[in-house]
Formats: sequence, structure tokens, C-alpha cells
Amino acid sequence: MSLKKTSLYGTATAATLVLTVTACGGSGAGGSAGSGAYDKNATVSIGSLYEPQNLDNTAGGGQGVTEALNGNVYEGLFKLTDDGKVEKLLAKDYKVSGDGLTYTFTLRDGVKFHSGKELTSQDVKYSLQKVIADDSQSARKSNLEVIKDIATPDSRTVKVTLSQKSISFVYNLSYVWIIDSQARNLKTTEDGTGPYKLDKWTRGSALSLDRFAGYWGGAAKNKEVVFHYYKDATALNNALLTKAVDVVTSEQSPDALDQFKSNQSYKVNDGNSTTKLLLAFNDKAKPFTDAKVRQAVSAAIDDKKLLESVWGGYGKLIGSMVPPTDPWYEDLTKVNAYDPARAKQLLAEAGYAKGFAFTLDTPNYDPHPTAATFIKSQLAKVGITVTINTITPDEWYTKVYKNHDFSATLQEHVNDRDLVWYGNPDFYWGYDNKQVTQWVQQAEEASSTAEQTALLKKVNEKTAEDAASDWLYLYPQIVVASSKLSGYPLNGLNSQFYAYDIEKKG
Repeated sequence: MSLKKTSLYGTATAATLVLTVTACGGSGAGGSAGSGAYDKNATVSIGSLYEPQNLDNTAGGGQGVTEALNGNVYEGLFKLTDDGKVEKLLAKDYKVSGDGLTYTFTLRDGVKFHSGKELTSQDVKYSLQKVIADDSQSARKSNLEVIKDIATPDSRTVKVTLSQKSISFVYNLSYVWIIDSQARNLKTTEDGTGPYKLDKWTRGSALSLDRFAGYWGGAAKNKEVVFHYYKDATALNNALLTKAVDVVTSEQSPDALDQFKSNQSYKVNDGNSTTKLLLAFNDKAKPFTDAKVRQAVSAAIDDKKLLESVWGGYGKLIGSMVPPTDPWYEDLTKVNAYDPARAKQLLAEAGYAKGFAFTLDTPNYDPHPTAATFIKSQLAKVGITVTINTITPDEWYTKVYKNHDFSATLQEHVNDRDLVWYGNPDFYWGYDNKQVTQWVQQAEEASSTAEQTALLKKVNEKTAEDAASDWLYLYPQIVVASSKLSGYPLNGLNSQFYAYDIEKKG
């Protein structure tokens, strides 16, 4: 599982998209190289608020480990591009059996880990088993538990048998890092196949990556990448202004953007985000077991005003778990829209005419405390008393995600195509609708993307109608960079930040 600081990566379900061969080289890259040569031996300094909690994405490494290592240090059989397409990477080719249950992958030749060991089918088997192991914290775990058997007929072939059809299987494999099966101490070290190898990680400060000379594909366009970590948006912006960093992966202070927009030394890019801010109810805990209560709370909160107060003119209202970049998107912002009078009516119908009280578990980093205070004020107007309980990311993971010990919480879900979590009644928010669970299952076993999309639109509509959660808004994805830079990712898909195509002029 990956968290933004602790923001939660939901699961993914997607059509198997057109697959092409790639090595490095992404799509949707930002900036324009313009005239003049770039420095092939440049150091690119990247500013971020999201330091890894550790370097293992199956051990709660957080958003930061995905941002720094995914695609840069570790690679998968497949790659999710910046514009959401799936491309073959370490898989040279693959075949699917007629019944859709067996996938046979042929591995690319000449791939070596940073340790010098050659990639084999045993490494792929190990990596898949690591994701679905009992102690795995990977958000892919539940998706990939459909794996029934993994065979390795020879060193270049992996044969995976599923217990049931999964139209999303190849898509989900794009999230699985292929790791040297002999590697150890992966929370502090690495052994991937990517265009960079880990140089040094100074906790609380920076993580540096060096170009890997033995990389199987095209070399990274810069020699070194250094992720510099900051505690708040102000410090991050100051670092950019003083040229301590060249690019900010995700701008969190919209009030500061004017100073960059008016300066030709910088470029402000507004890409597509998949990060949703949720007021997540514990749907198995009273009073949130009642859909009318959830609907009332949703109708009592002015999402537009909240978005404006936090992001100014950036970001979007969403109305459901599905962002516009997902194939099953529909504009559902009018469902349970802001209407205090309706909120009071729903509360009365649910037996809470005089309101009720609950505790809101709130992560301790922006914008959660601000959003929590706003929500408390809004709900007070309809008679609901909110006690804000501020907790750390680690506390959130244990208390809310693992133990389900909460009434309501704020959390960011960063993944695209993560609507399907509402089909899992054991997920932390406890939404349990048998029809929705059936639709999600049928969508995963669909024979076509059209069938899958139609079913997930039904899921989207039903979860929105039920106010399974309150989806407050969709984050903007604002990347601010030096005008000397080009080739950086623009979109915020799952918080990955491919650095290998970044070119820096001297």
C-alpha cells in the first residue's frame, strides 16, 4: 500500500490497453527542449513533500517510494505511461489462453539487475509472490490474489494461472516491481533493473539516484537525480526560487504560483490528477450505517467553497470516486450536492433531528487539518458536532486502515481506476452492497472493455447515490519547473514521477 504522506493507493481495474515496446522514454512529458543542447551529465534536483517511509513498496513505503523509485530504479513486466496507457517493459511478449485464465510471459533478453545478476523467470515469480504474501502491504495484493499458480518452465518464461478471469490483470502487473530474488534489506537498499541505481538516502533530507551504466534500454538523459524533501509547501517553493531544486513534483501552495507565472525562469504546468480527497465514513459504524446520514453529511458540506479555500481556481469537484480520466466517468456532482435544508430533512428522517456527534480522525499534514476545520464548521450548521482527532500517518494506517477503529476520516486516494474498492466489504470504510460487489466482480470477469465500462458506471452511480463516502474534490496536478528543464511528467497518475527523460540545459 502506498500513502500520500499516507495517502492511500486504491486498487486498479482497467481494460487491457494497446501494448507497445518501450524502454525509458515516456509520454505526456512536460516542457519544451527548445534550441540548444542539454547537459547529458546534469544533476536534476527534484523537490518533494513526500519522503519514503522505507524503500519497499510492499512494506508501507508510502507515496514517496513510488515517486522516487517506480520506473526509475524498479521496473515491471509492464509500464503505466504518464497518459495512462500500458506498455510492455520487461515482458518482451505474452499470450493469453482462450479461457482467459493462463498468461504466458516471455522475458526480455539482456536485462541485468544493478547487482549485475541477470533477470530470470525466478525473479518474476519471487516478485509476484512478494506482493501477495501474507505480510504484504501492497495495494495490489487483493487484485493479484487471483493468481493461482506461477510456473517457470525456463529462465525466460513465466506462466501464470488465475483462479478466475481478470480483465485488469496486465494493468495490475504494471504496479509490480521486479526485484532480484536474492536481494535482502529492501527497506534500505535496492536491486532493480531500472535506468538508475540508488546512490544514497539521507533520511529527512534527500535521496539520490545515479545513472546505471548496465541498463538494458536507452540511457537516462541525465546522470543523477536527487529528490530533496521538505516539510511544507513554503520551504519547497523557496527551494525552487533559490534554485536549490529544478522542479517541484506537485505544487501544494496555489497562493505561491503567481511568483512563478510572472517569471520567465519558470514554467507552471497544470496536468491531470487522479488524487481524490475523501471524507470516508465507517459504513459499519452507527450512525453511518444509515445511507440517509451519509447523504445528509455530504449535502451539508459546501465542496465548492472548500476547494476554493484550499486551491483557489485549481482542482475540480468530482461527486464520486471516478475522475474524468477513468473510462467509466460520469459527472455526478449533482448527487448529494450542497443543500443544508435537505441535509436537515434527511437527518430528521434518519432519526437524528437534533443531530449527533462523531470524531473525525484527521492526518496531521495539509490540507487535512484545514479541511477538517471547514467540515466541522459546516456540519455544526445542521446540528452535527465534530471532534477532530489529529493523527500521524503511521497512526492512521494502524487505527483506520488496519483496525477499522474510526467513525469517519479524511484521506487522499491517489490511484486511477480505484472505484472497485467499493466492491470489497472488508475494505477499511466497510461499504457493503451485494449488488455493487456483484457488478465489480462481473466487470473484472468481463469479455470486453465496453461490458466492463457499463458495469462500472452502474457501480459509480450506486455508490454516489448511497454516499458511500463523501468525495470532496479532485486535486489539481501542478508541476512547476525551471525553464531549463524539459521531459518531466505532467500528470499525477498514482504519484509516479519518471525522471529519466528529463533534459537540463547548462
